[in-house]
Amino acid sequence: MKSGNFRLIAGLGNPGLKYERTRHNIGFMALEKIAHKESASFNLNKKVYGKIADIGSGTNKKRLLMPETYMNESGRSISAAMQWFGIEKNELLVLVDDIDLPLGKLRLREEGGSGGHNGLNDIISHLGGKDFCRLRIGIGTPSLISTERKQNTSSHVLGKFNKEETSKIEEVLAKLIIGLDLIQNLDLEKGTTFLNSFKPDSEI
Repeated sequence: MKSGNFRLIAGLGNPGLKYERTRHNIGFMALEKIAHKESASFNLNKKVYGKIADIGSGTNKKRLLMPETYMNESGRSISAAMQWFGIEKNELLVLVDDIDLPLGKLRLREEGGSGGHNGLNDIISHLGGKDFCRLRIGIGTPSLISTERKQNTSSHVLGKFNKEETSKIEEVLAKLIIGLDLIQNLDLEKGTTFLNSFKPDSEI
């Protein structure tokens, strides 16, 4: 079990107005919520190919990273940030969308494969291994039928949340922040249990 001392929290997504608040950018949306809670702001750091926001101080200082490299080159930004700030793999948490999970379902894992996700694929390649924490955020599937799902995956992940989905995602991101606070203040195991047991349809 890793310590849960995440000094770098990276959200995956695509930069630019065109992709704002799309399903594929749920990682960015989560970081924005965390930064807002901490009254932090993002600033471009060309050395890490992304935007950085600092939260906390001293031993509790963390950096939030929004790569500016587009999804399929997320690893380039994350590996650069880890080198620049002296961060080890066990101090990294990646927030990423997951088309295989129901909308709003959360799943924190200490390691694992990419599940076909281009962003995770690139991170694994750059870091030379799968042993880093990732918090998958369910965005639902366009179809349970394999052929339809394959045809509609791109439009689904690059589409925006509708009003009902947005309301549910706001609930989910609030729970996500509580879970990260539990990890920070208690331990990774308790935070993981809280996050992974959350049911999107339940009331806060």
